[in-house]
Amino acid sequence: MTSGILRLAVVLFAASASLTGAARAYDFGPIAPMDTKDLDPAMLNDVYGKWEIRDKSGKKRCVITLLKEPAIGGNQLDIAPGCDKAFPVMADIGAWRLLESWGIDLVDPLRKIRVRFTTPDERYVAFGDKKDIAGMDDFLKVEEKPAPKKK
Repeated sequence: MTSGILRLAVVLFAASASLTGAARAYDFGPIAPMDTKDLDPAMLNDVYGKWEIRDKSGKKRCVITLLKEPAIGGNQLDIAPGCDKAFPVMADIGAWRLLESWGIDLVDPLRKIRVRFTTPDERYVAFGDKKDIAGMDDFLKVEEKPAPKKK
């Protein structure tokens, strides 16, 4: 009887340990959201618009558009079709947030941060769970060309 209880306790402990391991999220350090009320609008306008996530080779690409409009968990964004093929986490992204240090969080509909882009040097670097950021090497602002003027 005692060995049966002990065996059951070991099985339950192992099962709970595997569940908590799978449910554990990446521990993002606390960075406050940017207070945009007092910012120069021109600086903010540089953040809005098209951005591209690329892998190191440049073969996998995903264009996202960061919008001004509010959404649950941050601001709205448009994600180009096929982004989830290049970077599967993009299928779960529902909003973005601008951070105090000009970092950018991509969050899911439950407001959970899935990817954080920060600039420890001269370029944005992806942080997050290894499977979420797998292959993400560059996060670059896409220079939008003005439409040609009609003659």
